[in-house]
Amino acid sequence: MSGGLPRVALIGANGHGRWHRRRLAAGPFSFVGIAEPNPVDADPPVPAATPVFRDHRALLAATRPDVVIICTPPGTHLPIALDALEAGCDLLLEKPPVLSLADHARLATELASTGRVCQVGFQALGAAAFDELSAAIAGGALGTVTGVAAVASWHRDDAYYARSPWAGRRAVDGALINAQGHAVMEALALADLSLLCTPIGSTGRQTTRSQMGSKRADRIGSDPTRAAYRGAEQSLSTPPARPRLEVERYRTRPIESDDTAVLRLTLQGGLPVVVAVTLAGEEFIPGEVTVTGTRGSATLEYPTDRLRLPGEPGLREVSGRIDLLDNLLAHRADPTGVPLRAPLAATAGFTAVVEALGAAPVPVLLDDDLVDDLGAGPQRVRSIPGINDVLRRAADGLALPSELGVPWAEPPYTENSLQTTGSVARQE
Repeated sequence: MSGGLPRVALIGANGHGRWHRRRLAAGPFSFVGIAEPNPVDADPPVPAATPVFRDHRALLAATRPDVVIICTPPGTHLPIALDALEAGCDLLLEKPPVLSLADHARLATELASTGRVCQVGFQALGAAAFDELSAAIAGGALGTVTGVAAVASWHRDDAYYARSPWAGRRAVDGALINAQGHAVMEALALADLSLLCTPIGSTGRQTTRSQMGSKRADRIGSDPTRAAYRGAEQSLSTPPARPRLEVERYRTRPIESDDTAVLRLTLQGGLPVVVAVTLAGEEFIPGEVTVTGTRGSATLEYPTDRLRLPGEPGLREVSGRIDLLDNLLAHRADPTGVPLRAPLAATAGFTAVVEALGAAPVPVLLDDDLVDDLGAGPQRVRSIPGINDVLRRAADGLALPSELGVPWAEPPYTENSLQTTGSVARQE
């Protein structure tokens, strides 16, 4: 690390980049510059002493940052990341990190060759609530895990799809890839940890924390419950089983991407993982993942850090969330003692899903008589009557809409041997 305060720069200042600008204004580090090819939105204001560049290469050359935050359209992530690595920077890369496993491998190779690190912007993986649920799984509170399901129901208005050229595009947007990417990543991470603790077909005896520590201590640092995404930092000697992917994707607008989708992955030993999400919802469901086992179930509402463990009457708030930029800076100062919360290697399974969805057919366009319009103008939203019930039933039954008799459902797109590298469905 360079002397003095770490030097941090932002590439991509509008859209979600506005959130990063607010975060960067708080320190404690030196906010050395912004790269944004378009006029920078006035809110929040750019600090008077912070230079703005139209080209990220000019920013890298002029400011020599230690860390670069990349918050640009997903298709630009890899080339910008490679330029930043060549300039000697560590990365905080927004999700999805890349769009293919080939790009994922290319970026991982460059990280290894340069000695730099990359954190991916899955903020919910920094939550104390996630840690507590992970510890419950590892400690046997749920017994043998038999299923993982996530559900979320949001609204997106017309202005959302007009905000940028890539919004609504097939390869880079959609409920599963972008807006509800946290649901997919949370479900994958918890399923991965569940497989590490109690593979399907076992006697149900949990791996103890000490056993997990002895097996993974060389890879996951001091906290074995976070193996779901830290353990992927190094490859395993046994190749992973290839999951089966089934997905039904729908859209309520003439866009290329889905705004409603149900994904089912069947992992090692038959463990099902279902993610049921929409951007054309009814009552708001912030986002929750439920892990079900032979001794009970637990639910994590990941946007709000509320958790319910077996035997508890309802969701309760679990305070504490580690900021991913703070974690990255702490890791730079102490690589051995402070593991990254969301390293690139742990997101290989997510990238595999992104790549598979990019190869899937265009989502089914629902007829207008199946969709309600709420509001008008740029604030108009589209809502599918009954969609929340469909999503809940899919999550509860680990099923697809076409298996539930939903009249507008179509047969799923299926990939029987999903190519993966990294954490999904790992085998010991």
